[in-house]
Formats: sequence, structure tokens, C-alpha cells
Amino acid sequence: MGRAFEYRKERKFKRWAAMSKAFTRIGKEIMIAVKAGGPNPDTNSRLRIAIQNAKGVNMPKANIENAIKKASAKDYEDYDEVLYEGYGPGGVAILIETATNNTTRTVANLRSYFNKFDGSLATSGSVSFLFNHLGVFTIPKSQIKNIEEFELAMIDAGAEDIEMDDENCIVTCPFEQFGPISAKLEELKIEPEESVLNWFPVNQVSITGDNAMKLVKLLKKIEEDDDVQKVYANYEMTDEIAQLFDNQ
Repeated sequence: MGRAFEYRKERKFKRWAAMSKAFTRIGKEIMIAVKAGGPNPDTNSRLRIAIQNAKGVNMPKANIENAIKKASAKDYEDYDEVLYEGYGPGGVAILIETATNNTTRTVANLRSYFNKFDGSLATSGSVSFLFNHLGVFTIPKSQIKNIEEFELAMIDAGAEDIEMDDENCIVTCPFEQFGPISAKLEELKIEPEESVLNWFPVNQVSITGDNAMKLVKLLKKIEEDDDVQKVYANYEMTDEIAQLFDNQ
């Protein structure tokens, strides 16, 4: 069938793998939210947000319901949310959000990844200060009736930045204002496509050559771990780095 077919097949498998990882990550978010505040999204704001995020990645309704049911069971095993910090090749700072039912396994796996690619795990707080913890809301513009009134409402609720593209409005806020922004959006009857807390680097590190290759391999290995939810790093996204990610 030719190389074009093989290329399309490879890209399809990559998309399926990414979708599967997203479903797993959000499934854990749903289960953690249920354990913390109960299975009713009407009274559990964290669960409402997790379900919104699930819908944003087209997670099937059955998957959402199964995650809620599983977390409601008496024999459900709790997940701990743990943030790990480390340094990769070239001094790149890395933050790793995990949801794990076995922290001993998780830390052992992460340490082995760092050691293999010339990095090292760091102590708590030694890396996170290099990032800002921000809330990010992705809102379809079709839900916004009056842009000016919406922007004023978001600023009053604590928004730090508001950006528009052709389809969406992106609202960014400090970590502490995530709750108030979520509440204001509910009051306005606006349902974000995604509501997340992410880490953004204060400064970026330039990295090339062998260190760049090792860094990409390290990040890919970390992302593949079942306990890992999200990975952040303060490297500068150059053409070289982008090409290395594409080739992995």
C-alpha cells in the first residue's frame, strides 16, 4: 500500500494513543473529584469541571459514568496527587503532576527515567519556584453574548489575561482565582470547553544537540508513565526541539 499509507497509519495510532492517555488522565481527575466531594456534579464543583474537561476531549459518556461509579464503590483505592520536581539535561527544570495509588512505585520509576537521561529528581520546592501556577479557561466564543461585558466580568472575578482567536476565548488567572472565575462562569451560564490549572515557566532555557535529544527522550518517557498526569518543562521550543518530538 505504500509509504503514504504507512505514514497515515502511524499518525492514526499516535492520535489514538494520545486520546487514550487523555481519557485515562481525565478519568483519574473524575475519580479524585468524586472521592473528595461526592458523585453529584450539582453539589461538587470539582467534579463538574472534570466532566466538562472530559466532554472537551470527546470522552464517551459511558467512560465518564464508569469513572464516577468506580470512585463511588466501597473498595475504591484512593489516588494521591503528588507533584514531583527535577532537572533534565542542560539544567532544564521539570515539574511532573501525578495521580498514583503507589507513591513508592511512582518515585522509583521517575528516578530511573531521570538517571537514564542524565537528569535528577529534586526536593520539593527546589524547581516549582521557576514556574507560575495559573488557571486557564478555554471558552467557545459562541457562548459569549457580549464580549465587552464578559471581559469586565472576568476582570472583576480576578482574570489576569484574556485572549481571543477565531473560535475561542482564553482566560488566564492566578491559581488563587481559579475558584472565583469558575463560579462567575457558572453564574453567567457559560460552560468552558476546558478548565485547567497549569504551570508556566518564568524563563525558558535554550538547549541544543545531544542534551536536546536526551531531554526529548526523557520527557517522552515520563509522559508514557501511567501515574503521570501532566509534565511541564522550561525549555525553549526551537525548531530543533519540535523536530525531535515529531520524530519520537
